[in-house]
Amino acid sequence: MRNAGRPGGFEARDGYIKPGQDIVMAGYAGLAGTRILAGKRRSQTEAWFYPGFLQCLDEPDTYDTMAWFKGQEKNKDCPFTAYIPAGEGGILNALWDLSGSYQAGVEIDLRLVPMRQVTVELCERWELNPYRLFSENCILAAADQGNRLVRLLEEAGIPAGVIGWAQNGDARRICHGREEAGYLERPQPDELERV
Repeated sequence: MRNAGRPGGFEARDGYIKPGQDIVMAGYAGLAGTRILAGKRRSQTEAWFYPGFLQCLDEPDTYDTMAWFKGQEKNKDCPFTAYIPAGEGGILNALWDLSGSYQAGVEIDLRLVPMRQVTVELCERWELNPYRLFSENCILAAADQGNRLVRLLEEAGIPAGVIGWAQNGDARRICHGREEAGYLERPQPDELERV
């Protein structure tokens, strides 16, 4: 993804991010990685958790975030100004790339990130960071009206939430509620590599 298009080797992309815009996440953080982990360690997972709790891991997603965003790009009244897919390295890597590609600072509240409880529980059990876990079918976007974008996504059956906002400068601040957790570090390997 990185090349000589922008300072720091980030790829130049269409669109823009300006201070004050909302950062919206579409899809569930780490769910794709959770499915892979549970599949590789099925017997352990089933020993730890009630089968009904794990049922969502066997069900395919009913939505395609990339197809939805590509379809909206063609609309005159497009509800976002920039977006980037998450994947390997989870949403923290995607946030790094979003900020670098559009040369914008961001402040993100991790408590607002859409995540299934099964991801939280399995990551706790295996001591993994769910925010660095493979997040296919998940997109981060910038929007002037984040709540409107969330509503449109939810109407299409895609889980979404406003998780932060863009700010001046290039700082990538991470918060957990009212507590500042620090600054986003350079991309780390995906948590799947640790398993």
